[in-house]
Amino acid sequence: MERKNVGKAMLAGFIATLVMTMIMYIAPMMGMPKMDVAAMLGGMLRQDMPEPMSSLWLMGMVLHFVNGSVIFPLIFAFLLYHRLPGAPWRKGIIWGLILWFVSQAMVMPMMGAGFFSSHAPEPLMTVIGSLMGHIIYGGILGGIYGAEPVAKLRPS
Repeated sequence: MERKNVGKAMLAGFIATLVMTMIMYIAPMMGMPKMDVAAMLGGMLRQDMPEPMSSLWLMGMVLHFVNGSVIFPLIFAFLLYHRLPGAPWRKGIIWGLILWFVSQAMVMPMMGAGFFSSHAPEPLMTVIGSLMGHIIYGGILGGIYGAEPVAKLRPS
């Protein structure tokens, strides 16, 4: 049985989450709707969204990074990587699509945004932006996790 590389999975997840998050926060500059995942996660127990950098917003950001850097990469590495078809990046994209579907069908309604973001100010653009973000996340996660080492040290 092949040993799973937990550190590599978590590093890949952290990088993928960082890139996805950066894109999410600059997306409004490119005409996409504002998607503040930290505010949505931090405000799940309140009626309103917390202000950026507030304690609830920071808790939401921590939760976002725990999900993207620890929980989702470990599920990918331990349960899905060897079951999904294709190249590593393709396996990651499939995982990203699964996460996107679950987020739109279950998580967004729990956060008050409705099924497939139907209550968002711009539902279609929100769903498309989320889809793009999850594809990017998955592709980076799979590509890094599945990459072969560049060079192996040889004993002298």
